[in-house]
Amino acid sequence: MDSKLLEALYWKGVPVFDMGSNMNTMDVGWGSPTFHKMGREKVLLINALLPFGYELLMCDTDMVWLKNPLPYLARFPEADVLTSSDQVVPTVTDDSLDLWQQVSGAYNIGIFHWRPTETSKKLAKEWKEVLLADEKIWDQHVFNELVHRVLGPSVEGGKGLVYAYDGRLKLGILPASIFCSGHTYFVQAMYAQLSLEPYAVHTTFQYAGTEGKRHRLREAMAFYDPPEYYDSPGGFLSFKPRIPKSLLLDGAHTLESHFSLVNYQLKNIRTALAIASLLNRTLVMPPIWCRFDRMWFGHPGIMEGTITRQPFLCPMDHVFEVHVMLKELPEDEFGPEIDFREYSFFNNPLVSSQVKESVLEVQLCDGQSVKCNMDNETTQPGVITFPKQSKQEKLLQVFSSYKDVKVIQFSSMEDAFAGFTDKEKEEKFRNRVKRYVGIWCCVLSRDPGHIYYDMFWDEKPGWKPEPPKSREEDHPPW
Repeated sequence: MDSKLLEALYWKGVPVFDMGSNMNTMDVGWGSPTFHKMGREKVLLINALLPFGYELLMCDTDMVWLKNPLPYLARFPEADVLTSSDQVVPTVTDDSLDLWQQVSGAYNIGIFHWRPTETSKKLAKEWKEVLLADEKIWDQHVFNELVHRVLGPSVEGGKGLVYAYDGRLKLGILPASIFCSGHTYFVQAMYAQLSLEPYAVHTTFQYAGTEGKRHRLREAMAFYDPPEYYDSPGGFLSFKPRIPKSLLLDGAHTLESHFSLVNYQLKNIRTALAIASLLNRTLVMPPIWCRFDRMWFGHPGIMEGTITRQPFLCPMDHVFEVHVMLKELPEDEFGPEIDFREYSFFNNPLVSSQVKESVLEVQLCDGQSVKCNMDNETTQPGVITFPKQSKQEKLLQVFSSYKDVKVIQFSSMEDAFAGFTDKEKEEKFRNRVKRYVGIWCCVLSRDPGHIYYDMFWDEKPGWKPEPPKSREEDHPPW
């Protein structure tokens, strides 16, 4: 849709053509005029190509193919249209089409397949006419309204197809377990729980905008970055989370136990961010564990009917404002940028062996112990001891000798840092990282029902996870 992408793909030898839509390469917000224009261009393209007799497999740019879907689509030769959906509750446990009678989520046109039949052309034409008559209407909403005009009965012998739209269109709903949404893939890991192989993941059900989508794909090692992404000039910092079993597994899954678990991790990540900032290293984030899911509306902790495990490895954007962390903030007010990478970074085959093998392990020890202060070096090469509760000067003094080491890995972040001695630097750091966390949403039957995460929760005696009591109190904790 945009000339910059067209040119890049052309020179890589990818067959492309110019739609003449004159779209720009800037990120477009959901619901914006540019967003709706992009949707109309998609429908115009469908109408332009179907008359040539070609089958169309269309997808949004915020999804990734994980496996060739063509053999799967060929299993349903009678289908006029096959579409993905926002279904989060499984309706089947194998790789058959979702049961249309049980699908309550919207049909999602981020992934769909069209065959050039008369009834599909009729649907495409009416869809185009409705969109061109109202430039503010959402293309997916119109698609759903049209195909639901008639829905049922099932196509006899159609392997899960249903008559839709005008009563003659044969529609199939791709299984959400293997044509995944951002929820069924990143939160439920439905494909893994059902022992299936996913074909695609669409980064829906997520937060923090395009940056959040990109980070989720990086966590899944499904995003391609240039070589320099995998070798930061200042090196990397990582740590072992060491979450207590009582926080992760014991007791009931409640709002309080969820926040206790997340807050423990926030405190350690805050420490790691401070050390990374002082050492000018890129922080490799730890995996983040949650007990409660995050949505846009009130729910009991996880979505009813889903197979979300508790606790579960939650996407970083459930807790952190990824887009804020990546935003360029004035250094005189917020201190230096703190670069970071996804928790799966070192598992990525694109990270070179030179990086993976250049590691200094840091074992924390009691600063009051004689052995801890005798000598940093241990009998093991590539391993040092470092006293807990060390201040800024100690960090800089010890680790200035290891600037050539690619990865510094702490055995823990618990009590690893006693704080800044440079108060101006500390103030800027606090000003930066307090903006890094977002909200959990939402408590049932409360308005507002969201609760703000607080990077400095432990400095506030009696802190409790509670929604704002009024609109006046509804703001981040800073």
